[in-house]
Amino acid sequence: MNVAIIGATGYGGAELIRFLTRHPNVTSMTFYSSSQEGTLLAQTYPHLQAVIEEELQTIDADMIASQADVVFLATPPGVSAELSGTLSEKGLQVIDLSGDLRLKEQEVYESWYQRKAAPASVINQAVYGLAEWNRDSISKAQVISNPGCYPTAILLGLGPLVNERLIDPKTIIIDAKSGTSGAGRNPSAITHFSEMNENFKIYQVNKHKHTPEIEQMLKSWNEDISTVTFTPHLIPMVRGIMATMYAQAVNPLTEAKLRTLYEEMYQHSPFVRIRPEGVFPATKEVYGSNFCDIGITYDERTGRITVVSVIDNLVKGASGQAIQNFNLMNGWDETLGLEGTPLYP
Repeated sequence: MNVAIIGATGYGGAELIRFLTRHPNVTSMTFYSSSQEGTLLAQTYPHLQAVIEEELQTIDADMIASQADVVFLATPPGVSAELSGTLSEKGLQVIDLSGDLRLKEQEVYESWYQRKAAPASVINQAVYGLAEWNRDSISKAQVISNPGCYPTAILLGLGPLVNERLIDPKTIIIDAKSGTSGAGRNPSAITHFSEMNENFKIYQVNKHKHTPEIEQMLKSWNEDISTVTFTPHLIPMVRGIMATMYAQAVNPLTEAKLRTLYEEMYQHSPFVRIRPEGVFPATKEVYGSNFCDIGITYDERTGRITVVSVIDNLVKGASGQAIQNFNLMNGWDETLGLEGTPLYP
């Protein structure tokens, strides 16, 4: 298949290129940018010069449709809302890595993102691409809304508990930490080296735009869930997310039962790895990979379950999951082009 990447100069776009250059079913790639058209992609990312020699092209829907079968939108909020409908009408598969198509209610999107929502027809067409839980719908979709990085780690961690109704919906607390690449390539005061080095920051308390996305999916699993407490932090590293989730068990259980539940739920999910008893994952253990590693424990003293979920925010939290969805949409093995062990140390 011929692939187009819109927003190829961002971190997400660069990761798409890293994986797609070794994907056996990708014939060609073209790259589009709204700010650097006419320049060589290798000028932005010299590490790609051995494999990519093409110039960045101006974003034009007709041109994209003539060159590609599938388009990945690795763009800031607002771009996909305008382009996705047009591109899908031209017969392309569309995989959106931004947040424009994730929220089904337009007014909720506009409240949290502070911008106009995509047309309802496009939003309704989009399938939420949480691969491990939506495989059947993804395999029939033309438009995919790729989950956010925080929601990916959180939903994979909470999914078994919520679906089996093992926890009190009102007690869910999510404490999450991310590396600075999650904020994108454009520099800002919050991600400046002098601000982040040897520092640890809480940010967007009670107002992070991934909150309604998390709640929407949790509620689809259990209608008794309406809101959750989600608190994000920035830590002085480039890649990685660790989400630690706490919830009260409805009834007493054992840690062995919990682990069996997770192992059975994810037995056919090649990118989810469950840690053995007493072992919890670290972000470095999934670095550069499409894995989500999960550790679970149950505190008999408090009756509380703790789940620790780690991903690489640029891979499983963005580009890797997008390619996993690309594979599922086309009936291929979902690991295609994503094989390999994490980078360590």
